[in-house]
Amino acid sequence: MSGIGHSFFLSCILPPNPVPCQTSLPENCVAQEKKREKESMKTASCVFCLPPFRVIICAEKTANGRHSEHIPGRDPEKGHGMHFVDAKGILTAGGGQNGMNVYRGCTRGCIYCDSRSRCYQFTHPFEDIEVKQNAPELLEKALRSKRQKCMIGTGSMSDPYMHCEENLRLTRQCLEVIRAYGFGLAIQTKSDRILRDIDLLEAINRSAKCVVQLTLTTWDEDLCRILEPHVCTTMRRIEVLKEMQKRGIPTVVWLTPILPFINDTPDNILPILEACADAGVKGILDFGMGMTLREGSREYYYAALDRHFPGLKEQYVRTYGNAYVLPSPRAGELEPLFQAFCREHGLLSNPEEIFRYMNEFPKPYEQMCFLP
Repeated sequence: MSGIGHSFFLSCILPPNPVPCQTSLPENCVAQEKKREKESMKTASCVFCLPPFRVIICAEKTANGRHSEHIPGRDPEKGHGMHFVDAKGILTAGGGQNGMNVYRGCTRGCIYCDSRSRCYQFTHPFEDIEVKQNAPELLEKALRSKRQKCMIGTGSMSDPYMHCEENLRLTRQCLEVIRAYGFGLAIQTKSDRILRDIDLLEAINRSAKCVVQLTLTTWDEDLCRILEPHVCTTMRRIEVLKEMQKRGIPTVVWLTPILPFINDTPDNILPILEACADAGVKGILDFGMGMTLREGSREYYYAALDRHFPGLKEQYVRTYGNAYVLPSPRAGELEPLFQAFCREHGLLSNPEEIFRYMNEFPKPYEQMCFLP
């Protein structure tokens, strides 16, 4: 997510017989999992008589004690690690909603990621994911004590559908809690793994409200794989939007960041806008056609420019120096194009209006349906 977006929006109960992991695990990992299943089971009581919270760890410890994800086609020693913590709290209030992040850090590798910035004070490597293993219990406790229903936001800092969610399913557990207690959900991701939980998203939207947000920045598939290397490409994310549309789940697209001299062209922006309109999105977030860089994220971004776009870092330095906000030189051309398209197709485009929509918990009568 872009830094400008953060300023606006900082914020799986498994069945009794868990669905087998879809990732291929080595035999020793399976044996270890069976051996420590009881130890890795976390249980919490719930007035709605939910199944016990189950955290099944389908990962293998490396030599240093960390857990390494088993991602097909990757060497675990060079892959992404994760470590487990018992968090003290899970919800943070602000901006009219309550936000949560089940994971801290990210394995997407997006070259522009603002969450890498040092201001967020990570005490561990960014790709070594901090897993809040007691998140479902904390969320259940927090929602049980709330007097008023509200929207719960997740995904603003770390994608809730990273590779580790494939096996841990903590996001799914939290969605089950939200559904059981009748709260709303505003969830943001870049991953098609969210489709695995579409049944819960639909149930939440029926009983309260669910808004699914996806980031779309780059139409060209090859370029997208460079900018956002470890997640499905834009075309697949558009398919996700259409699946949500079929279920009647409202969607919002983050058209940000737009990288100066890279994807800041009408040929990139217009096809994305047209795909959004075709998928029936509610609104599109844009923060001025540009990006942000600060200490931590700037160094990572410039290293990526040196690898993939030789000479472009120097152009950035000449143009922007050490500025935080880097508007595209073509913003004056792209912004009117964006606004005109949204007006013509009846899409929300004002960030404040979009966040107001996402933060608004529906009144009970708004969810009532009278059959003929």
